[in-house]
Amino acid sequence: MSKNICDYQFPQDLKAMSVSEMEHLAGDIRDFIIDNLSKTGGHLASNLGVVELTLALHKTFESPKDKLIWDVGHQSYVHKILTGRACGFETLRQMDGLSGFPKSSESPHDIFDTGHASNSISIAAGLEKARELSGESHHTVAIIGDGAMTGGLSYEGLNNVGGSKSRVIIILNDNGMSISKNIGGLSRHLNKVRVSARYYNFKAHVRRLTCSIPGIGPAIYSGIQNFRDMIKYAIVDGVIFEQLGFTYLGPIDGHNIKTLIENMELAKQAKGPVLLHVLTEKGKGYKNAELYPGKFHGTGPFDPSTGCVLKPATKPSYSQVFGNKLIEMAEEDSTLVAVTAAMTDGTGLADFACRFPKRHFDVGIAEGHAVTFAAGLAAGGLKPVVAIYSTFLQRSYDQILIDVCLQNLPVVFAIDRAGNVGADGETHHGLFDISFLRSMPNMTILAPRDGTELEEMMEYAVSLGSPCAIRYPRGTADDIQCHRAPLKEGSQIIEKGNDLTIFALGNMMDTALEVRKKLASHNIKAGIVNPRFIKPMDTKTLLASIENVPVVVTLEDHVVTGGFGEQVAAFLEENHICKDVLAIGWPDRFIEHGSCDQLNKLYGLDAIGITERILKNFERKT
Repeated sequence: MSKNICDYQFPQDLKAMSVSEMEHLAGDIRDFIIDNLSKTGGHLASNLGVVELTLALHKTFESPKDKLIWDVGHQSYVHKILTGRACGFETLRQMDGLSGFPKSSESPHDIFDTGHASNSISIAAGLEKARELSGESHHTVAIIGDGAMTGGLSYEGLNNVGGSKSRVIIILNDNGMSISKNIGGLSRHLNKVRVSARYYNFKAHVRRLTCSIPGIGPAIYSGIQNFRDMIKYAIVDGVIFEQLGFTYLGPIDGHNIKTLIENMELAKQAKGPVLLHVLTEKGKGYKNAELYPGKFHGTGPFDPSTGCVLKPATKPSYSQVFGNKLIEMAEEDSTLVAVTAAMTDGTGLADFACRFPKRHFDVGIAEGHAVTFAAGLAAGGLKPVVAIYSTFLQRSYDQILIDVCLQNLPVVFAIDRAGNVGADGETHHGLFDISFLRSMPNMTILAPRDGTELEEMMEYAVSLGSPCAIRYPRGTADDIQCHRAPLKEGSQIIEKGNDLTIFALGNMMDTALEVRKKLASHNIKAGIVNPRFIKPMDTKTLLASIENVPVVVTLEDHVVTGGFGEQVAAFLEENHICKDVLAIGWPDRFIEHGSCDQLNKLYGLDAIGITERILKNFERKT
């Protein structure tokens, strides 16, 4: 009978287990993850794919003395289980519960806070150099997926580690290909030879002996070395890693615990950097996730017997509205193309990719390249729309500024998941895009209040002929039933008031309308403006809407620092207009994980919290 996962004393119990016991444990862990994530949601497929790999890592290495760095980190659930956190899994990704990513404040086994891709090798390089300088003897291991290897930073890290000869071990978790049986036995044999002391000593002896021959020795050795490399590269995978200075081990079966442990022990013996190439299957052990790994990459609560989401969305999301509208526009304009960075499904481009496969470009986890690639498309006469989550757009700041804005190229940025995203927490909230885009010359920034306005903004942005960003949130794109006006008219006055004017940016409009009702019960009449344009700001409408009120309130799903509210306050001050400005948004800190509603309430960004802040402001004035 299987033992309850919470009854184990990890990581101690793992150290005493045999391989057969670990194989049995792997099945129990998969069942545990499926059962828990069916209730909480989370990253399912990626974690099911690394069960044996994580077991072998914790069997072979001594965490936290040995440093295990998880690239991206959404595949660290098994690591959390094996480091004593199984009993907290019912709180996964919930407020005050376990994070869905490595978090150093949560456990000493989480060496580095990760959430974005491609940085693990660089982190490992720094940690290993610190180890060398301090004279310590532990191992430094980076676990990176083949998807994250498309990011340029990973190659910068590889180049640095290979050149430095640091003793970094890189585990390449490759779930994009099957095992090549015809080289398996040979590669295992060569792996053992190439990390042995005898092999290193033999190479050194041959070099000394050959180079000692007067006159012709160095040339002979060079010929022997070239011939050896030619044969080696003809029969062994990993040529690029060998050329960068790594000892390459693999590819090996990432679900064979015995093989994994054997190769990790070999990696520990090597004198310089090692890359261990491991082949895994995403979603391993759960048929629904094996068949549809993209669907189960990140999922909400689901029925484990069918794989069906328990509460399917009944209304279209902003991502769906964006994707459908882009198809409609592309059918009328053959120069319209779409670019994304490994997020075709997440950004709503799946149907576009099927309808226009030659006009859809998924460049992998390489946001900087995506932006500069789009700049090239625009310079070539096309109209690129770049769909990227707000948090990942941060990775391409320089490319937006220099390659797009400096050239004033017509690239449209569809910034998905702008604002509070809920359970993914600090690394995934899209709270900073206004502050870093607003300072860029030639950039126009828009924020729709609902799905209909998003569609209108997409048409406007594509026709603009210069850089334009549209930021919109995660979730359903409910149309807000209140006055509409053409976008060309700029900002829109929704309601007029005598006591204050609320500028409700984007998805804050629905909340603002509720706040207005609550204030009315306190005999405070609030006007409401839908700014729509963050940059350039519609100053004419702004002035008209605040002319007869003493207080201006700005609401935004963004940090206050560098946000829309600060922009309004600065404009009024520069023009010597005396108004009391209350800028409401997220504070100057990283926001934890929890549901969107919980976080809004906690930070006073729900209708009740905003109303209370406005009332306190009025009390202070009176």
